[in-house]
Amino acid sequence: MNMRKSWPFTLLTASLLLLWGCPNQPDTSKPGPDKALQATGRPGNATSSPESATNTSTQTKGPSIVHPPSDLPRAIGKRSPQHIRVDLEAVELEGQLADGTTYTYMTFNKLVPGPLLRARVDDTVEIHLKNLAANQLTHSIDLHAVTGPGGGSALTPTPPGEEKVFTFKAIKPGLYVYHCATAMVAEHITSGMYGLIVVEPAAGLPPVDREFYVMQGELYTDRPFGEYGPQRLSRSKLLAETPDYLVFNGAVGALTTEHPLKAKVGETVRIFFGVGGPNLISSFHIIGEHLDRLYNLASFTSPPLTTVQTALVPPGGAAMVELKLEVPGRYLLVDHALSRFEKGLLGFLEVEGPARSDLFHEGGASASPAH
Repeated sequence: MNMRKSWPFTLLTASLLLLWGCPNQPDTSKPGPDKALQATGRPGNATSSPESATNTSTQTKGPSIVHPPSDLPRAIGKRSPQHIRVDLEAVELEGQLADGTTYTYMTFNKLVPGPLLRARVDDTVEIHLKNLAANQLTHSIDLHAVTGPGGGSALTPTPPGEEKVFTFKAIKPGLYVYHCATAMVAEHITSGMYGLIVVEPAAGLPPVDREFYVMQGELYTDRPFGEYGPQRLSRSKLLAETPDYLVFNGAVGALTTEHPLKAKVGETVRIFFGVGGPNLISSFHIIGEHLDRLYNLASFTSPPLTTVQTALVPPGGAAMVELKLEVPGRYLLVDHALSRFEKGLLGFLEVEGPARSDLFHEGGASASPAH
């Protein structure tokens, strides 16, 4: 008997019903995305072959590894250069990948992504990397903000139970990825060892009302998407670049049922967005909104693009986006390679505030207060 979970409606279908409706079904048959999420907490598995599954009836539970998107240091602003100490801890653990499913993660500080690090240009940054004695593997760190061999990885191969320290000067502003760089590097990255570091320009970043921290990643598992029980890394799928799961902030449901982004009408929000990868490019898009300012490829030294629909972000790359929120409602964060939606890649931006019927309303133009 196949014990994989089945879903009568995929989350993709349910979410699109919310946005556009479905002309082929009466309204009473629509489950809506909230009901689908309450029932499953994850997208459906519409395409996996039952014959390819290893059946299991055992649900597993572990600690959450999700990094809340609102958990990040405050903006630095204008100040003189300083000496900054950063403490990172490599932790291997069995964490919650999806409802009833766990995965053996490798993390910085027990979260995916790791902490968002923040510095000012010309700061001196001292990195302390500790590898827990209980871990099985050596870990290291490569920060793309570093000017020096290996981005620091040449100085930080850290066996279990040890600590390594190195120092660099942050001489170039921007938003940069960091990740473990121990061979096989892609195994460590796919399993969760990535994050972002912001190096603010001397004058600081433009003020906004809220900031969020979001990263996209892929997991290559020994059993298909939707299986209950413990999942393990499949090296063959990793090398073939055929992931079973694609996620924001480490797990299915991370930015929907667990930590949706929340803001208010009239606010300007900033999203630090990065792709841990290790393999796939992201076409980052917010359905129903526009990226008012896109700092393309995370460059702070070039003028931002304006009024952009989709940001192309490579693995090991990042982008900073800013947008003003004008209409209340739920907006979907997606990779516009929308098949990935069915493998877990979805986030919510929930905007509260008064309706703006002058900008968006049901019915014809005559229903608008402006007519």
